[in-house]
Amino acid sequence: MIPAIVLFALTYVLMLTFSKYRPYIALGSALIFIVSGMLPLKEIIPSLDFNVILMIAGTMGLVALFIESKMPALLADIIMEKVPNVQIAVVALALFAGIISAFVDNVATVLMVAPVALEICKKLKINPVPFIISIAVASNLQGAATLVGDTTAILLGSALDMSFLDFFWYKGKPCMFFIVELGAVLSAFIVAFVFRKERKLKLSGRENGAARTVVTDYVPTVLLVGAIVLLIGASFIPNKPDITNGAICTVLMLIGGIYNCVKKKDGKAFLLPLKAIDFNTIGLLLGLFLMIGGISHMGVIDALANLLANAGGNNIFLLYTIIVWASVVISAFIDNIPYVATMIPVIAGIAAALQIDPTPLYFGLLSGATLGGNMTPIGASANITGIGILRKAGYEVKNKDFFRIGIPFTLAAIIPAYVLIWLLFGM
Repeated sequence: MIPAIVLFALTYVLMLTFSKYRPYIALGSALIFIVSGMLPLKEIIPSLDFNVILMIAGTMGLVALFIESKMPALLADIIMEKVPNVQIAVVALALFAGIISAFVDNVATVLMVAPVALEICKKLKINPVPFIISIAVASNLQGAATLVGDTTAILLGSALDMSFLDFFWYKGKPCMFFIVELGAVLSAFIVAFVFRKERKLKLSGRENGAARTVVTDYVPTVLLVGAIVLLIGASFIPNKPDITNGAICTVLMLIGGIYNCVKKKDGKAFLLPLKAIDFNTIGLLLGLFLMIGGISHMGVIDALANLLANAGGNNIFLLYTIIVWASVVISAFIDNIPYVATMIPVIAGIAAALQIDPTPLYFGLLSGATLGGNMTPIGASANITGIGILRKAGYEVKNKDFFRIGIPFTLAAIIPAYVLIWLLFGM
């Protein structure tokens, strides 16, 4: 395990240090994992999350048509008319993204909301970096709010045999939805504080008599809204294929490409959504998936799970505390899906051995693992996607830019969750 841990740690240090070259560093490290045998050839395909990759590619194509239709510009005009200043605008967009991501995948949420933020920043001639970061971390937060919000929530719901409504009210007590929403409210104050200087920057959608942006083609908007509706609907289907969300987004992108081709009477118009796919972002995710597959194969994640289980001893509160905060730190660097999948049976074993109710340990795991990705710019797919959007728009995201929002946001969300889960289910 030691070579795998060293390579993994070195890769993350290099990615944080040389942000412009993250895709190449991740892919290079993945190649070393494969060539060295730490990731066997037969494990390459299972390590790749094609659902996420196809969903990102498909949504990027849909968003390109959405932007060309000028709908984001119109939505930006409306927001600028209704909201008094930039501070309130970014808080509103972050909360809106959070609400959507409670039912739709976080990556798709970022891709759908980010264009509106970019248009607002373009009109005001301000830096969009903190806008997009706020949207990404808010999307990550809400993944634990409902049974369908994130893969980790689905895993936990399956382990506890929870229904959709159980995430709202469980064992006669308010459950994860209300715990997460409290964190969302508190983290909104963090975003407001970060943007306190922008409170002086007023918004006006029709300053100097300027008219609202005119949208002449509503089909891309229908396709994008259709994607949201279908993703929400698919989330309620039990035992659906793992690639369902990716297939939905990809098929709608192809429909959009065909429509664009027919509308413009130009075969090349079909390529517009395909050209919008950011292969740097795709490459970075591919590299990360393979790296995580490598350390998983080498037993690193299993060893981490057992280490956490033994660290708490027979003290349940200490064990709960270790699981929550270790999950936050670990998920800042390791994909939370294999980590949570590994920890669930470990917690079940601990509960059986100590003859305790595992509920607080499970909920602590979910909250810590979901929010931990907000600690680093490469800790969650939504963050990677948001940074990719900014890079494509010509903006570089420095580590300090991300940490300035991500770390306080995470703490504001995880601390109340840590306290409430124990008070409700641990005492």
